[in-house]
Amino acid sequence: MMRSPMRVVVCAKQVLDPDTVDAYAVAGRLEVDPNSGELLARGIVRLMNAYDEQAIETALRIRDAGVDCMITVVTLGDESSRRMLQSAYAMGADEAVIISDAAYDDCDGLAIAKALSQAIDKLDGADLVLCGREASDDDQGVVGPALSELLGASFASIARNVAVESDETLHVTRVTLDGDEIVALALPALVTVSNEVGDPRMPGARAMMQSRRKSPTVWSAADLGMDAGDVRSHVRQVGLAVREVHGDCEFMPDASVVEQAAALATRLREDGVI
Repeated sequence: MMRSPMRVVVCAKQVLDPDTVDAYAVAGRLEVDPNSGELLARGIVRLMNAYDEQAIETALRIRDAGVDCMITVVTLGDESSRRMLQSAYAMGADEAVIISDAAYDDCDGLAIAKALSQAIDKLDGADLVLCGREASDDDQGVVGPALSELLGASFASIARNVAVESDETLHVTRVTLDGDEIVALALPALVTVSNEVGDPRMPGARAMMQSRRKSPTVWSAADLGMDAGDVRSHVRQVGLAVREVHGDCEFMPDASVVEQAAALATRLREDGVI
């Protein structure tokens, strides 16, 4: 049975701005550090993963629907994550936690899920955990499902709507290739949220100012009762390369719109596109 207020935990990740990364790649300016194998992020800002913003928006809509809830945002990161969490506070989150420890620097999705599960346990559990469907930097979508397994929570993925139906049940509208699918989940539950939720709310200037006076709680691996074995990664990145991007633009000859359309259709058929 759900406690009162309902404990909603949103897991968030700080990523490199994907639009800037794409622009750098097209311009041939995206580089990989030969020693660390990581992207050189000079001039690329870090921000909250967009799917995770939509997960926060989902939590706030649950509150807007009249559910008494405490919204906590948890991230695994470092001091630079504070700015991202200010945005979460400004949106309407009640509290935030940073899991910060050098032991997590190279951990994989399963180790991240383990750390998040320990943090949620330290928060005295959660009725509902919301995650973005995936992160824009690795596009793996591993953490959410793994975290639900570790928490022993019921699970639904790729949600565009989450509604609390009772003290024991959620209704989740999932996005599928065949259309919407509505499933009932018993609490506690974990749901991964997709972009079909829609744009997250934009906090006003007053909310942004107030968020600067709020500070997240910071926990280390030791604070979570984890040792080196718990942080062990099962997946190791052995290389990273930037794919060369080649542009090849061909302009249709000067003609009427009808003639240009006919020429384009002919060219697409010749290339096997249509």
